[in-house]
Amino acid sequence: MKIVKAELFMIVLKPKVKRTDAIQSFENQETPIVRLTTESGQFGEGYTYTIGTGGSSIVALLKDHLLPKLIGRDATMIESIWHDLLMSTHATSVGAITSLALAAIDTALWDLKCKTMNLPLYKAAGGSKEKICLYTTEGGWLHLSQEELVYDALAVKAQGFGGSKVKIGSLNAERDVQRLSALREAVGSDYMIMTDCNQAFTLADAKQRANLLEKVVLTWIEEPFLAHDVSSHRELCQSTTIPVAVGESIYSMQHFKEYLQSNAADIIQVDVARIGGITPWLKVAHMTECFNKIVCPHFLMELHVSLCCAINNSKWLEYIPQLDDITKSKVTIKDGFAYPPQTPGIGIDWDWEKIKTETVVNVTIE
Repeated sequence: MKIVKAELFMIVLKPKVKRTDAIQSFENQETPIVRLTTESGQFGEGYTYTIGTGGSSIVALLKDHLLPKLIGRDATMIESIWHDLLMSTHATSVGAITSLALAAIDTALWDLKCKTMNLPLYKAAGGSKEKICLYTTEGGWLHLSQEELVYDALAVKAQGFGGSKVKIGSLNAERDVQRLSALREAVGSDYMIMTDCNQAFTLADAKQRANLLEKVVLTWIEEPFLAHDVSSHRELCQSTTIPVAVGESIYSMQHFKEYLQSNAADIIQVDVARIGGITPWLKVAHMTECFNKIVCPHFLMELHVSLCCAINNSKWLEYIPQLDDITKSKVTIKDGFAYPPQTPGIGIDWDWEKIKTETVVNVTIE
């Protein structure tokens, strides 16, 4: 299956709700989309994203360096292509822009592979389970009041969701404690509460906050420190009973290996776009299983629902809808579970009429 054409589009999406955390506000999602066509006319489509900056840099890397290298390549040689492209960008790896660009290509190749095999992604990538538990982040943003947090959690619990994630990192630690304590009292002991620090804490801050929050009984405390700070994550793991989660800001398999070998994380939140695609995502997931730890990926529920169902050691899928405006397909949700698409491919049915109307980038390479 020789690749004869590569197309690149980018569209900018606005968040469904206002999204704020301890360090930033999610203003928009730049979404580069790649379509690869073979000599037989078969095609695969993949994508990547940013939360507001870097989209033009990803586009430039794809257009000027990566996509031209695909013309004439055998699309079934996914592992070879991924490694060749990584090595061709050796001087800019490991880093966010390179990994995000690789992800758009890799997901397109997997889409093509699955269509050729006539299998949905979750089966082609492993086939472990038919559904995955959902938790929501959409009602847990830092700017929301205590009353709003409780209202949203009770509403989604009634829909069957198993948990809510709440952003923490208020200047006053007591505000975080009060919000989470009120939430626990409202939802009861059978509902999961996750927290996300978004890399905002010092080690002293995190130890204090974790100590104050242990009585709330949290499912995890996420990204307390900058992603490169393995030692602080390890020390926090040793000092609190709250599981520590990391991964959304990690861009290489080797960095995950360091966390796992150092016992510096309990939950791995590998992001399929930020790690560089489905190929490295699966490697990280299987490596995590070898350390008897679980995978709960960050964002991109439209792709992660299939990947979670492909592996054995996944536990939670994060609910943040973002592609609804440019897709004809939606994630199937019932009684608090998400179900992977059954159609061949990665399971995203793009609305190309809408995309081509609103695209800010349109490039073809042959």
